[in-house]
Amino acid sequence: MLSLNSPLEELNRVGKTNAKLLKKLGLGNIQDLLFYFPYRYDDFTKNSLIADLEKGQNANIIGTVELIQNRKSFKRRIYVTEALVADESETIKIIWFNQAFLTKTLKVGDKISIAGLVSENNGQLAFISPQYEKVYDNNLVNTSGLIPNYHSTENLTQKQIRYLIKQVISLRTSVEDWLPYKIKDKLNLLDLSEALYKIHFPKSDEDVLSAKHRLAYNEIFLLCLKAQIVKEKLKKRQAQKIIFQKEKTKEFVDSLPFKLSDAQKKSAWEILKDLEKTTPMNRLLEGDVGSGKTLVAIMAILNTALNKEQSALMVPTGILATQHFNSLTRILAPYNFKIALMTGTKKPADYKDLDIIIGTHALIADKVKFDKLALVIVDEQHRFGVEQRQRLLNFNDNANKLTPHFLSMTATPIPRSLALTLYGDLDLSIIDEMPIGRKKIITRLVKEDNRNLAYEFIRKEIKNGRQAYVICPMIDESDRLGVKSVKAEHLKLNEEIFPELSVGLLHGKMKAKEKEIVMQEFLAGKISVIVATSLIEVGIDVPNATIMIIEGADRFGLAQLHQFRGRIGRSDLQSYCFLFPSREEISNPKTLERLDALTKYNDGFELAKIDLKLRGEGELYGLSQSGWPELQIASIFDYEIIKEAKNEIEILLSENPGLNNYPLLKNKLTELGYQTHSHLE
Repeated sequence: MLSLNSPLEELNRVGKTNAKLLKKLGLGNIQDLLFYFPYRYDDFTKNSLIADLEKGQNANIIGTVELIQNRKSFKRRIYVTEALVADESETIKIIWFNQAFLTKTLKVGDKISIAGLVSENNGQLAFISPQYEKVYDNNLVNTSGLIPNYHSTENLTQKQIRYLIKQVISLRTSVEDWLPYKIKDKLNLLDLSEALYKIHFPKSDEDVLSAKHRLAYNEIFLLCLKAQIVKEKLKKRQAQKIIFQKEKTKEFVDSLPFKLSDAQKKSAWEILKDLEKTTPMNRLLEGDVGSGKTLVAIMAILNTALNKEQSALMVPTGILATQHFNSLTRILAPYNFKIALMTGTKKPADYKDLDIIIGTHALIADKVKFDKLALVIVDEQHRFGVEQRQRLLNFNDNANKLTPHFLSMTATPIPRSLALTLYGDLDLSIIDEMPIGRKKIITRLVKEDNRNLAYEFIRKEIKNGRQAYVICPMIDESDRLGVKSVKAEHLKLNEEIFPELSVGLLHGKMKAKEKEIVMQEFLAGKISVIVATSLIEVGIDVPNATIMIIEGADRFGLAQLHQFRGRIGRSDLQSYCFLFPSREEISNPKTLERLDALTKYNDGFELAKIDLKLRGEGELYGLSQSGWPELQIASIFDYEIIKEAKNEIEILLSENPGLNNYPLLKNKLTELGYQTHSHLE
């Protein structure tokens, strides 16, 4: 008997191999699958006649297979499957690559449904690599109606994911609907089980919108509620007062080889004033990529260490932790502070005598105990869960159990009014200008015809002593056309394009030590070109890297592309970013419009607004698109939902006895690792 907690291996057609692939997507049981939402839909609600098809149209046809055969493409060394499909109006060619098994699956005379982009082949209209399914009845899942598309991984198809979700969708009624009934009734929200069905199997755009609204409300409601609980708890806590060291701070700023921007000065002053209070600081420092947030944080660390108290800086990756460790050791060398690095592979012998600890999530391991931790800084806070961040606030092993001051930093552009509403527990500092002397990054959308010109430009820049990044969407080769992989691209650049240069490789499957060595060699200038996956998004600061190529740029959201671009342009040198769309998207007007925005704007907030505007109503945010990964469906621009949720939370918490009236809601918070009764006590 299947339940929400049943492992996915118990479903039809899920063996050990597919279970591992699903695990890579974070899917372990049936409940995970139900809450794995599509990021967009293909609209195949209207069947077309073959005679009415036009090039560039997304279309669905139903016809009969008249011919199907395989042939070997000697040019590309792959199998090509070609079929002719006819309806009452006309015949059209269908082409698939590397799917030779189709001649066994589909036979002449089979009635099939085809859905995809109408392309051209040798001057004639054709479907290239479309979705297909045999027609037995009207219950088509992959080629008719609004078809959901899910983020996937290599060797796991959309068909497989849809098939699995269809198997388990009936179990949606077992999911507890924790949102109080009176809120659902007041705001006319769908029941959770109905929203789950409609998000996966919508019959219309209205179904998508109503489901999205309910699920987005869930996310925002929980986020606002958690923020409010933290705020109430922090009011009762005490923190160590950090006295502002005016003269030594001035000496430090004057010793820097550059001038602070006005925004950096203002943010630093807001933070230093907070540190002088005996109530814990809880502040969000927001600034675009490369705006100088880390230096502002160092000023807070400096003052804390001068007060003989400890600071901890937590970052998402070991590579970044190592760079911060090296930077702080160099910048703060005159003060002789005891600075330690803590990652999965490096741990200090003793924590109690240290002034500054820099590390990854290893900082919140159970055995780590601090003596006088007065300041915690989390870089890219959205990469750490709420529970992880809060554990740092309870790590002092001293008698008075003082709560550290807390500073989170983010490059995600959030409007001030929304940040203050969404993160009601956080005060906000914004660095809204770039460091003095920085040049605007020149960004260009490059067509395949001009690829060699781009390579020549890179070669010329590297001869002048510069370095380059090449970003690819995937680690390994895919059978999908036009998707570049880091391994194949590294091989090509190393052996064919830049044989005279040192070309490095960086991806998530490499061991931590291997990644660290590659990035240190790149930083030292031993590697001229580094080919990487999105791992580089939170990479280290390499001022000499002035060029970036982004392959398959259409496969990333504007916010993520802007994060990538932020890896260059980190000095007074002119930097360049070249965007290469994948082959099947090079002629898509919507794709080109979206990428063109990146060539016009260097402001992350403006790009986030454009990204939202260019998405159709039926499109949902993926994990990297929402502006905050706790928001899978909602976005930071859902201001009305945020306002509604905050208002309802205030009413709930003002009731007597508060959340105790709503046991399902309390259970949900507990399930998320968020103890409402003793979390910060």
